[in-house]
Amino acid sequence: MKRKHVILSLLFATLLISVVVHSCKKDPVPLALSSLVAGTIDLNGATSPANVPVMPTITATFNVAVDPATATAANITMIQDYDDAPITLDIAVDDKVITITPTADLGTGTLYQLNFSAGLKSIDGLALTALQRTFTTAGAFAPSGTIAHWTFEDNANDIIGAYDPVPADIIGITYTASRNTAAGKAATFNGTTSIIEVPNGDDLMNTNFSIAFWVKTNSVGKTSGGHFVLGLAGWHGFQFEIFGGYDGAKLACQYQLATTGTDSEDMWFPSLADVSFSGWTYAKSLTIAEMTALLKDKWLHVVFSYDAPTKVATLYYNGEKMKSFDFNLFPAANPKKGAIGPKFSATALGTNLAFGFIQGRNNRTITDTWADYAHADANGHFKGQLDDIRIWHKSLKASEVLLMYNSEKP
Repeated sequence: MKRKHVILSLLFATLLISVVVHSCKKDPVPLALSSLVAGTIDLNGATSPANVPVMPTITATFNVAVDPATATAANITMIQDYDDAPITLDIAVDDKVITITPTADLGTGTLYQLNFSAGLKSIDGLALTALQRTFTTAGAFAPSGTIAHWTFEDNANDIIGAYDPVPADIIGITYTASRNTAAGKAATFNGTTSIIEVPNGDDLMNTNFSIAFWVKTNSVGKTSGGHFVLGLAGWHGFQFEIFGGYDGAKLACQYQLATTGTDSEDMWFPSLADVSFSGWTYAKSLTIAEMTALLKDKWLHVVFSYDAPTKVATLYYNGEKMKSFDFNLFPAANPKKGAIGPKFSATALGTNLAFGFIQGRNNRTITDTWADYAHADANGHFKGQLDDIRIWHKSLKASEVLLMYNSEKP
């Protein structure tokens, strides 16, 4: 009997330990977000932040360890709000923490949505309740993917890439108040000697190509020619000019032909424009007075964009489409029919992108006197202000152009 009592006591003790251990073991809990930050900026608060850097490192911390196999691009997504474009992300997991990094710079002044789906699970297999957080990047709106951006805040440096002029190639430039307080300063050109030359400008051209800038002419004391606002080897690269009578402007550009070689084509936009020319698909007809009101002594936002897949070039003023042409619609005998896209001419000598003139001072591609920087009284040195010159190796959507104008306008 004594032995049976000992055995029963041992069984009872084992059962009691089992009950105690079992009662102390916690049930798995669902995955839940504890914090979400971009650096030190809280993305998980009651208010969506509006000052997130364009290249953020986002850290999501959860209450329990995350199953790395579920932290995928299917379960963690980011989209650009205005056009629902997906953003490619690098995603890394370390226990309870997920680090999320866009693979390329985001656009400035742009709203983004970060989404975590119910497919994201803890290591115990319990799902997250799907959630969404939003944030806006710092600055005025501009489409993502900018290759170069000159803001002229007391210097002529490229704040995005490496297209900085050397001091010797910045001549007669002052930096004065721009179109509004947020825009800061602009580069001011005197109409006779002012020029900024950016090296390796040929690298800025691309089959898909867009350029945007703010320009304000100054007609006071301007006695010769029009305004050569900017130029890369003239039309052997690209150049933008405003006519002397302020009755039109054009952006001339060199294009790779569908066959071999290159040729130039003007995005010519005069007053009283129509679509009677080869390939023109749209032209807004402005009176001389209306055109002058845009081009003379007022801030104007200019965007030129070429889309290689469609072979369509488009010109915008102040967020509005002004003109477009389609190479596919050129006559069959024209070698530019189906031209591929912008291409720096192999015969061009000067690779400096000039702000304030049609080409650089040395190794000139265009040898005529009117295109010689040294002949101030016989050419079109730009007089006025330039600001926020941006270049992309992609075409821009009409919605992006309008958003950019509205976020930066005077």
